[in-house]
Amino acid sequence: MYIIGMSRETSQIQREIKQTKPFRSLAQEAAISLLRTADLLRRRIEGVMTSNDVTPQQYNVLRILRGAGTAGLPTLEIGERMIEQAPGVTRLLDRLEIKRLVRRERCLHDRRQVLCYITEAGLELLAALDDPVDQADEGAMSGLSKAEIKTLIGLLDKLRAIHRE
Repeated sequence: MYIIGMSRETSQIQREIKQTKPFRSLAQEAAISLLRTADLLRRRIEGVMTSNDVTPQQYNVLRILRGAGTAGLPTLEIGERMIEQAPGVTRLLDRLEIKRLVRRERCLHDRRQVLCYITEAGLELLAALDDPVDQADEGAMSGLSKAEIKTLIGLLDKLRAIHRE
């Protein structure tokens, strides 16, 4: 059991979630701590986006399409590039199209494929969000040094590589 050989002092995550029993393992404590941290960071950054009437998933789609430039991207590729896998990419695009932030066109050489493009209004929205999102990102990492941030990135990269399907 995890408690053997470890200090009986409660950890920060135990105090935050008001857990009185020790975690079953160090791995469980790390996983719960990572999930809790991801949720806190997501909510912090989400606040910037929702104040501009866009969800984090919609923002992610807009960023992906801005990066694609004038070539646009097929719907399936957008789904593959998303930070959080979303089963309803078509619904996300529907909402963004209603807001006139994206447009879709059938591919000329493959009528089964739909290409998606960011509109001028979408680019303007992203430009307005760039600084506030950058500030939220910086604020989210403000307690860490650059070296610690690089270490964190490396550790997270390693975990994702292990768990990629």
